[in-house]
Amino acid sequence: MASPAAVLPVTAQEIVAAYRHLYRHSLRAVQFSKPSRFVIRDQLRAAFRDPKASAATFDRERVRRTIWFLKAATQEAGLESRILKNLVRVRWQREREQRYRTWKVLLQKEKQMTAKSPKLPHPINGTEYTHYDNTIAMLNDTMGLCLR
Repeated sequence: MASPAAVLPVTAQEIVAAYRHLYRHSLRAVQFSKPSRFVIRDQLRAAFRDPKASAATFDRERVRRTIWFLKAATQEAGLESRILKNLVRVRWQREREQRYRTWKVLLQKEKQMTAKSPKLPHPINGTEYTHYDNTIAMLNDTMGLCLR
């Protein structure tokens, strides 16, 4: 049987409170370090502004478990803090790759790829983060978290 809290509709105040709790505990977990805090801020904004995510998909239990995870990452330099540090580092690297993809860089890469093997596309192109994304999705499913 579902708990009574899971049946109640989600209010806008509850969503804002979840955002603030997640943001506050995330900042504490990364100790307010400069590149990390901006990555976390951008990730949370994107997650809460996502048109696919609505009040219907909001899960109180996942938010609560994610806050527990962030508290554990704050308290001790253990597995949780290493996972969070790697999540932030990979997200920062992805954003950096996207930011510096000018048309000149893309044209140079395309020329290099066609010069090496003009007939076949490179097998890794576009799939660099597939395994990583699947691993994070499985971590979220097994632990009931909402990490990105």
